[in-house]
Amino acid sequence: MDYLLAIDLGSTSLKVIVYDLDGNSISSASRPTEKKQQDPGKHPEWIIWDPDQIWYGVADAAREAVSRLDDSSLIRGVAVTGMGMDGVPVDRNGRHLYPFISWHDPRTAPQAEWWAKNIGAERTFAVTGFPAWAMTGVMRIMWMKEHEPSIMAQADKWLLIEDFVNNKLCGAVATDFTMASCMLLFDQKKLDWSDELIKASGVDRNLLPKPRQSGTSLGKVTREASTLTGIPEGTPVVLGGQDHICGTIPTGVYKPGTMLDVMGTWENVIASLKEPVLTPEILNAGICMQVHVVKNVYAAWGGSVAGESLEWFRKQFARDSSQKDGCIPWDGLMKELEETQPGSCGAMFLPHISSAGCPVNDSRAMAGFTGLSNSATRANLLRAIMEGLNYQFLDMVNALEISLHCKFNSITATGGMARNEFWIQNKADMMGIPIEISEVVDASPLGVAVMAGLGLGLYKNMDVAYNKVKRPGRIYNPRMELTEKYREYYQIYKQLYPSLKSISHRLFEIKAGESHK
Repeated sequence: MDYLLAIDLGSTSLKVIVYDLDGNSISSASRPTEKKQQDPGKHPEWIIWDPDQIWYGVADAAREAVSRLDDSSLIRGVAVTGMGMDGVPVDRNGRHLYPFISWHDPRTAPQAEWWAKNIGAERTFAVTGFPAWAMTGVMRIMWMKEHEPSIMAQADKWLLIEDFVNNKLCGAVATDFTMASCMLLFDQKKLDWSDELIKASGVDRNLLPKPRQSGTSLGKVTREASTLTGIPEGTPVVLGGQDHICGTIPTGVYKPGTMLDVMGTWENVIASLKEPVLTPEILNAGICMQVHVVKNVYAAWGGSVAGESLEWFRKQFARDSSQKDGCIPWDGLMKELEETQPGSCGAMFLPHISSAGCPVNDSRAMAGFTGLSNSATRANLLRAIMEGLNYQFLDMVNALEISLHCKFNSITATGGMARNEFWIQNKADMMGIPIEISEVVDASPLGVAVMAGLGLGLYKNMDVAYNKVKRPGRIYNPRMELTEKYREYYQIYKQLYPSLKSISHRLFEIKAGESHK
């Protein structure tokens, strides 16, 4: 029996899963991803990941997962997937010189403003397929050059988080097309770095690893990495890709005309295309156009923060000191929702708790409740959050359908949050179309494991691989009487952002000003 080992670098956990070639999870382990404040006294909004915590967390999880195997020599290959955007400067020996600036961190807003004025959103999108987000890699490099020039003088390469772990595993310096897209310097048509944008940004091209096709063999696990991780020395390391793109593989959404809903800390809605569409219409809809991990395929996707709103609510308003994490378990909170009605007793939630992505692209957007009364309960507020997230989801789907001139009649959902039955049924009710929950629990790591298998020739082609690992799932059918109600409520929701925009921007400025005192 052959095994494939997947490493998934998420915002909440570092997962290592060992699969067989039929997509069965044989062994797994995880460690928390520890979000930290870099300078809580002076800059409480500066959020980082410690590179050592990332690497040693991965190594610990890998050692645990591998130790449970009867024969670790059956691991034929390793591949890494995970979040985009976050990168780190390293010297010639691969030693990190600074922490990862997390995607949560707003410090590069001035660089994004400069970019918008001097390069422009439409020109940027026509090349890169991405909006000029403050969290993209180029903004972080520009900030580092301005504020940490001595560190950048020592830097040999800028490695995105997956590339950093690959370098630790086998010493390779590389990135794939999907991760390179997160730098805002990648030409989606040429599949290489853009000379124009590199020159305009002032970034040293030598900092950037050569982009390669996902599935490319990078090297072999070194003796040092083997000692830390338990992965046998000499195991091939194969180039993976960004998490939500990898997640389309075991769900079949690498095929044009299909849609995937990835539900986690972020919610990403993804459709596959044969050619990139890099028009202002797509840009204005808040949609990214990104090369796929599958060759000759592109992914059109919109994303917004989702699950983070629920975790925030639970930590702040559902405290229980008798529980291990100090919060009421989700099962208990879901029972509270059983008595609530659609519309949440008049309460609505605008879910821009970490800015807005699609179809509203606004780094200064802020979340808010409205319609509160003295009869609103904790359960009403929690339901309002779930409904607000599903209105946001409906916004993203509408944006894709309108800008791509297509119609989706069914949706496949995956990700940790897709296990919440109440949330999924509410989403189907709101959408008015069936939603299938893939039985693939962790689509992104399984997808990157498949990419490793393809790169090593263990699968004949992508369709053969998909047919081996696919798992039909439960289908949630809409209750059409509720669909009609939600169509009315949705029209009210659509008024929230434009009504609150100027207020949110002013409050954002006040918050930012206070954090710099």
